[in-house]
Parts: sequence; C-alpha cells; structure tokens
Amino acid sequence: MKLYKQVKFWAFSTMVIAVGYLASCTKGNQVLDLPTPTPTPTTNSSKDLVSVKVTTAPTIDGTIDAIWDQATKLNIKPTVPDPGNNLFTGYIGDAYPVTLRSVYDDTYVYFLAEYADNTKSTNVQPWYFNSKTKLWAQEPNSRQFDANGALTRVGFAEDKIAMLFNIDNSTSKFASQTCYSSCHVFTPYMDYSTTTPTYKSNASSGNHYTNGVNEKIDMWWGHLSRDVAFKQMDDNYQDWAGGPAISNLTGGSSNGRHVDDIVVNGASTTWPYRPTYTTAAAQGATNNRQTLKLDGTGASVTVPWFIIPGVSNYDFIKASDTAVGGLAQKVTAVSSTGVLTYGNGLLLDPNFGTDFQRGTDTIYGGIGAKCIPSFIAAPLIGGRADIICDAVYTGTGWVVEYKRKLKTGDTLKQDVDFTNLPDSPFGFAVWDASNYQHAIQPGLVLKFKK
Repeated sequence: MKLYKQVKFWAFSTMVIAVGYLASCTKGNQVLDLPTPTPTPTTNSSKDLVSVKVTTAPTIDGTIDAIWDQATKLNIKPTVPDPGNNLFTGYIGDAYPVTLRSVYDDTYVYFLAEYADNTKSTNVQPWYFNSKTKLWAQEPNSRQFDANGALTRVGFAEDKIAMLFNIDNSTSKFASQTCYSSCHVFTPYMDYSTTTPTYKSNASSGNHYTNGVNEKIDMWWGHLSRDVAFKQMDDNYQDWAGGPAISNLTGGSSNGRHVDDIVVNGASTTWPYRPTYTTAAAQGATNNRQTLKLDGTGASVTVPWFIIPGVSNYDFIKASDTAVGGLAQKVTAVSSTGVLTYGNGLLLDPNFGTDFQRGTDTIYGGIGAKCIPSFIAAPLIGGRADIICDAVYTGTGWVVEYKRKLKTGDTLKQDVDFTNLPDSPFGFAVWDASNYQHAIQPGLVLKFKK
C-alpha cells in the first residue's frame, strides 16, 4: 500500500490493512443474468472488486471451483511502504501482486485471494538449541540486520492476509483513508518517565485506534497456519481505546485492536485512566513458553512449555494434545547443558545431532527437523469464529478462500453488516514471513452486482 500523505496515519503490526463500509440498497430483484456457457473470468483493471450473485456456492477448501469463473478478477499490488523511523527496514518496497475475486448468495459473501510466494512460512519463531551457549532460544519473527544494515538472519513468521471494514459507517475518515483512518504511527507523545516531561516522537508503535469514541472498524485477519488449521480466519475489531489523549500520555501505547466479544467495562481508577475491557474466553493461539531454573536452582531461562516427542516438522501443538493422555508432553525441568525433562522423567538431549539446532548457514539456513513450535493452537469461538477460511500452498504461492455471513449474529457492533449489499471501500494487506511489516493496497471498493 502506498503511504498516505500524512505518515502519521499508518498500519500496524501485528497490524494491518483496510476494508470499508457499506452504503445501502435492498436485496429485491437481485437477478444475475449470466451468459451460457459460463465465460472465462475477465480481469478488472480498476480498483473495484465486483461480487456477483451465484446460486451454487464455492466450497471453502483452498481449491478453485468452476463457480469462481463467474467472478471478475481484480489484480492489485500491495506494497510495503516507508512509514519512517526504520519501522519497516528490510521490507520497504517489497510487493506481492494479488488477484482477488468475490461472489455472494442469499446468506454469505465469499472471497478468493491468490498470490505468488516462493516460500511457505507457517512455522513462527520455532525453538532451537544453541549448542554454543547451551541455551534454548527462539528464531526472530522478522529479518534481522546489523549496524551496517547487513542481513544477519531471515525471519520466521507467518504468512498472513487481512482486510478492514467500516462498521455502521461510524469511522468518518475511512472512505477516503481506509486503513490510515485508524493507524497512528510516530505521533509525538509526552514522556512522563523523565524528571522533566518532554514531547518525543514515537519510534516503534504502529497501533490502530480510531479517532472517536463511537468509531469502530471490523478487522479480518487470516493467519495461514494456526487459524487455517481449524478452517477459520480471526474476526477482530478496532475502537477508540481512549484515543489520542491516552496515546500521548502513555507513550503512544494505545491499542484499539481487540478480539470480538470483549467490550469496554469501565476505566482504570488511576492516571492515565485508560479504558478497561472484559476478558475473552480461552481460544486461539497461546505462547508455548515458560520460565524454569537451570538445574532447578540456577538462573531463570525460557524454554518450551510442551513438546511432542519424536515428531518432525510440526508448526504448532494443538491445545487438545496438551490434555492428559494427549500427544504433547509438558517440560518440567532444564539442565545447564540444555537437556529437557518431560513427562514422567523422560529426557530430551539436544546436544547430539542437529535435529534441534540451526543449520550451518546462520543467515539463510533453516532449522533442525525436530525444532519445537512456538505456539499452542486452539479453535476460535464465538464472535471470533464468524469467518470460515481455508488455504492451500501450491508450491509457488497461496490460494485462500473465505466466507462470512452477510449479517452475523453480532449484537455488539463489532461486525460490518452486508445485508443491504452496499458499495464498500476497502483495502488489503499481505505479510510474507514477517511480524508487523506488511504490504498494503488501499483505495479499493467492494461492489455487489445485483
């Protein structure tokens, strides 16, 4: 996505992107007059993603059904911008051409995204054993560079896509700025950590929050590993989070990104009085990490929480496997030489062979076949589970299919309502084995063909 005129409007990490809102029109007389036989899909060179009505729904399985030939292709080129202060160093200018298609029926809207990617990145920050330090460590989640800008290690993060939508047309700047209407990067803030408070530029935050207490944005976030394993895409939302006043007072730490189903339930009782939120039910990804003492009494170190003995090349551990009798075993101790104790006193010694170590190429090299995943995965539930998604890595790129009901069961105004099939400004983002560094394409419009 190309950088907006004012760099203070930018997309974060973790996050993210743009998809817009919906004006209205009724569902009456929605008849699609398609020629017979079905034509070869045409390509739309504008920024309109035209969603056509179909009577046979595509199967969400990462395989392109013939029904998709009825949809016009939209070719876009999300690009990593330069928001300043080296936030995206090493990724700036990277571009990932994407082809989008959409169809809908009386219940769902469906999307198909295809893009080239020469590496499948689904193993996030795996644990490896450092044979020199005798300590367990995790790979970085983005490219690492030395003081001279030379690459020192590739990143180990997840391939992802994302979209944003304006909920109830509440975010006034969304139509013109899409994702930049909620992305706040490098906004100067008052630093109260010093004896004399002073304004400073924010060099590391790209958090999302809207500009008004009643503004909300719907965020669809597709992790192409941990969520797709359960045929899901994570449904989140963005809100005010206290707005600029809170951000300025806390060093730009306002973060209006939240999972669906949690809501503001008050405010902190001490300065700076930021909003507080209800707690989400246990679901989704959990860090596979714990702190133990070397040999039981030595220095505290971080090590994997669970392992699956004997398994190779696994990207995550399912939460169901951590239950009693499951495949995963809890790590209960670590020695000063890195030996892990798990289960009923069994030992995993990473000093023999390279199964748990980095390859000899410390910059581009991979990891041993039995290196341990960094997270434990569980299905999303409730409002976070509104989007059904599947993805297939073809060897040269990704095919991602997903669908969501035109109107969900949301009563908290955390989902966009497509009932009236309105034209909807939107944007699209792509992460390529990166943490928060992502390519963005703003200024798109979803149009339902009636």
